[in-house]
Amino acid sequence: MDAVIWSGFILSIIAILVISKWHLGLSLFTAALVLALFTMGPRLFGTLGLETFTNPGIVMMAMAVALIPMIGGYMETSGQMDSMVSNLRVNRKGFLAGVPALLGMLPMPGGALLSAPMVKRGGEGVSPESMVALNVWFRHALYLVYPISTALIVSSYLAGLDVYEVIPVLFPFFLIVLGLGYWFFLREAKGKITGKGKFSWKGLMIPLMTLLAAPIIDFFILKGLKPEIRETALILAVLVSFTLAAYFARTNIRKSWKVAKKMKPWNFGSIIFGMFLFLAIFQNSGVPELIGGLGLSSLALCVGVGFLLGVVTGRIQVPASIIIPIYLGSAGVLVMNPWHFAITYMSIFMGYVISPVHPCISVSLEYFKVDVKGFLRKMAVPSAIMMVIMIIVGLIVF
Repeated sequence: MDAVIWSGFILSIIAILVISKWHLGLSLFTAALVLALFTMGPRLFGTLGLETFTNPGIVMMAMAVALIPMIGGYMETSGQMDSMVSNLRVNRKGFLAGVPALLGMLPMPGGALLSAPMVKRGGEGVSPESMVALNVWFRHALYLVYPISTALIVSSYLAGLDVYEVIPVLFPFFLIVLGLGYWFFLREAKGKITGKGKFSWKGLMIPLMTLLAAPIIDFFILKGLKPEIRETALILAVLVSFTLAAYFARTNIRKSWKVAKKMKPWNFGSIIFGMFLFLAIFQNSGVPELIGGLGLSSLALCVGVGFLLGVVTGRIQVPASIIIPIYLGSAGVLVMNPWHFAITYMSIFMGYVISPVHPCISVSLEYFKVDVKGFLRKMAVPSAIMMVIMIIVGLIVF
């Protein structure tokens, strides 16, 4: 019987790794079905599926996550993003770090390609390898502390934690990431950026307000009103940013449909349902009990396997949906220690930002005409430093 369960688990992981190259949501649904076929009957599978698709928190999270790329789409097509960037009158270092970071606040398909021309425009004196590295590094750095980052929301939810519990723990690592990015990628940049035309506070503040409305409102609703279902704050906050983006884009049904076809918000929503269906089946499959008997150390699982899965998948959510349930099952707990979560998330993150299958990396390499080897040489030392820090901290807290 154990061999059958192991077979189902291994095949489900293979399904995630293979199919996620084309569609992450489909890969999770497929993995859930494969694991269920090997470990449970149709009645239990149906019950778990019904519970997943009718859970109010999961439904609201899926809706919010689906709306987030639409915000980015509206801001891109209306020129709000370009307006914000052109009015950022800062020094060259601040521009080269800030532009990818600002555009990375929303999971916009091809977002790294959107920031690449702006990085090139402000990257005078910076090598192409450094421009690729900083376009990727700073674009994703906010994933560590941004409250409505999809990756952070989903990963912390899987761990039984709130994003505001894990952000203070992740914040020191975020500062280290910024420091490493500055030291290795930005020191070449000199001088100040001059924007096109006359400076406009309106051109800067309207798109900035649209972007920041969601995390600010989410925080105040969550802490002030304390809704019974946490995701109520998330969906309301995202709806405000969505409404602002749509209003300033002067959109209509036809334009909205055009944006939706480009941004594919349904893909983002399907990821949430697929992930929690897989999690529910995994927790009832018998796999956690088997893994708990292996004696695999938490350090090896969360740091080593987490990093490798980040590299292999070029994702954060996929490794998190694998590692976190295994950790919870082997530890026999329902909630992950925040420090353990932070180390796990950071290790996955570091694999993610150097993965050749990460779409942001591939489009940046193509745009700046840099080969993978040149990129990896540039990323090797700061990434290695960060992983050494993860191992040292892991040895202390695990």
